[in-house]
Formats: sequence, structure tokens, C-alpha cells
Amino acid sequence: MRISTKGRYALRMLVDLAEHQGSGYIALKDVAERQGISKKYLEQIVALLNKSDILRTNRGYQGGYMLAQSPDKYTVGKILKITEGSLSPVACLAEAPNTCIRSLECKTLPVWEGLEKVITDYLNGITIQDIIDQSGEFSGYDYII
Repeated sequence: MRISTKGRYALRMLVDLAEHQGSGYIALKDVAERQGISKKYLEQIVALLNKSDILRTNRGYQGGYMLAQSPDKYTVGKILKITEGSLSPVACLAEAPNTCIRSLECKTLPVWEGLEKVITDYLNGITIQDIIDQSGEFSGYDYII
């Protein structure tokens, strides 16, 4: 499993919006500039996120985007599922129910199911707020000799 730039950039964009939520609607060009991401690419990501009601949009002067809910309501797992589709480590687990003709006799299936559970539990256990809180805790390396 590999997370694409679409998933990574969506997460960075939502963290940016959360960090600036007190500023009202945020222009996409401002997010693009702060994050070093193409505005055109962010527009593609916004289209995906808008279908999932994650963002609130305001057009025109003072327009832009903001989170529809507080940052603690959005998990990394939910965001990546929207942008990446499936987070399954193998193709046979990407759809439910598993339609693989070998699924009933596959001796390795429990390994992949276990890995999928660990990945899903981990990513669903981290919110945008957690990312913001954690980034505030790290202030660089402090060496004392």
C-alpha cells in the first residue's frame, strides 16, 4: 500500500484549514502558497472532499474553504479513504464481501486481514486535531552537553 500525493496533500490542506479556522473562509491560493502545492492540484482534491461534505465553501469576495466540523471529527483514515479509495494491503480485501474465488481456502488471507485491521485502526485513531496538537509538542532537537 502506498499513499499517493492526493491523499498526503489532502491531509496537509485540511490541517492547514484547521490551523487557520479562526480566520474564516480560507482562499485556496493561500493554502497552496503555504503548503507549496499547486492550486490546480488542490482544486482536484477539493472536488473529492466536497462530495463528502468535509468542507464548507463560500464563493465570491472573502470566499474560500473551511472545515464543516471541528478538526477532532476528521480521522486520517476517513480522509485517506476518500482520496485513495481503498486502504487495503491486497486487492482481494478492497471490496466487501471478498469475491476472490480462493478466499475460503486461502491460508494467507488472515495475515492480510490482520494487516488491514492494524492499518485501519491506526489511521482511524488519529484526527486532524491530534496532528495539530502533536506538531506543537515538537520544537526541534534540543541537545544539552
